[in-house]
Amino acid sequence: MDGHETQVPRAVAPAPDPVKEPARVAGDELKYGLRFLRKHGWRMALCFFLLLLPIWGFAALVGELHEKEIFFFDAPILNMLHGIETPGRDRFFVWVSRIGFLWGTIPIDVIVLSWLALRRRFRDSLFFGLAVAGSAVLDVMGKAYFTRARPDLWLSITPENNYSFPSGHAMGSATLGMALIFLCWPTRWRWPMIGGAIVFVVLVGLSRLYLGVHYPSDILAGWCAAIAWVVFMDILVERKAPPPPPTAAPEKDTIGKTAEEVGK
Repeated sequence: MDGHETQVPRAVAPAPDPVKEPARVAGDELKYGLRFLRKHGWRMALCFFLLLLPIWGFAALVGELHEKEIFFFDAPILNMLHGIETPGRDRFFVWVSRIGFLWGTIPIDVIVLSWLALRRRFRDSLFFGLAVAGSAVLDVMGKAYFTRARPDLWLSITPENNYSFPSGHAMGSATLGMALIFLCWPTRWRWPMIGGAIVFVVLVGLSRLYLGVHYPSDILAGWCAAIAWVVFMDILVERKAPPPPPTAAPEKDTIGKTAEEVGK
């Protein structure tokens, strides 16, 4: 021997297959979520139906919504907004209404959930997925139960054919806004997100009133139900979610800092 140690080549871990990796990540996320649902699904169901109770009570204040009765403030607010219509405002609120659901809220939901999953942020993706999916189901069930007709005070430029109570736009935008606030809470983006979410949610709700396709009470019910659901999902996942698998990413905030770095 010449005095030099023989170096044994280290085994190099194979690079992840760019085609198979997303499927593997999705499978791990699904298994993690199913573990949570098997153990705590009853808590989610309980919260779901407890949220329906205030909506039912909200509706009972004015009698049967099936008979098209409305709150005392519904018609005056709609008539006031109808009185300020202009072609420019029409175009603006039609655009806001579209990004408040099909053009904006839904694509952002998909992008955020996919990003969290691909980053292997198991707890965050579980929280966000449950918040968005549960809110959507709550909206569908509320509409199916109340079958409240859309306002007919004037002919809307964007008529809707489904039911009115609660507002799906209001629930979807408020769910997205609240969920992003919780995700950004440990970061320096907390306050910009709060401000942006409030502006977005209010504008989406206002657009539905301006276009005459929702009563104010539809918007208020949607906001209240969405906010309560997201808060409960955050508490439930934070307290009851199982430990992430070993392949999960370290606990980080939404801008990539570790918990230790945030605390400095």
